[in-house]
Amino acid sequence: MMMGSRTAGDRPRPLFARYYAAMTARMDDEGLAALRDELLTGVGGPVVEVGCGNGMNFSRYPSTVTKVRAVEPEPHLRKLAQTAAAHAPVPVDVTPGIGQALPLPDDSVDTGVLCLVLCSMPDPRATVAELARVIRPGGALVFLEHCAAHSPGLRLAQRIADATLWPLLTGGCHTSRDPQTTIRDGGVTVDTVRHLRYPERPTVPASPHVLGHASRP
Repeated sequence: MMMGSRTAGDRPRPLFARYYAAMTARMDDEGLAALRDELLTGVGGPVVEVGCGNGMNFSRYPSTVTKVRAVEPEPHLRKLAQTAAAHAPVPVDVTPGIGQALPLPDDSVDTGVLCLVLCSMPDPRATVAELARVIRPGGALVFLEHCAAHSPGLRLAQRIADATLWPLLTGGCHTSRDPQTTIRDGGVTVDTVRHLRYPERPTVPASPHVLGHASRP
């Protein structure tokens, strides 16, 4: 297992990383834990998780998973993820890296996992294309992501937030992206999607989400 030292591919966000790590337990209590379970239901074989954060998904991988390669470019979150990996019910290897250049051979995993990460990536389409490279033909990509709202008013609020302070305060998050189109453009077929609001408290620009399953042709 790689240690938490800085590497050339790191994307340090020290203030956000500590805030995010402190908030994850509350996020799970507000409904994210159940969404993580739904996201990972049916996942099996070797898995790659891109942008694993502090490793909150690790404890929820089912026994059908043989190994998880978890990639995280933020050094503080990666160190926390390494601690979480030591207590996971399946083998988890946490490594440095970015979504656009995964440290894996072609066709080497059965499933890719994206959980609240496409919103903050500088080139999300390139990340999906890289996942399409490492997922075997017929393999799966499961995703839980922010998405653009259906209502015009909330969509306008998202665009204003994304153009002003929101990305600065949330580690680069953009609330109004279209993950389904990004996944299709990256060469993966979207099979099923479920639109939802999380959390269930009063709606904010980041409330609209989409949870889905896609297949690598």
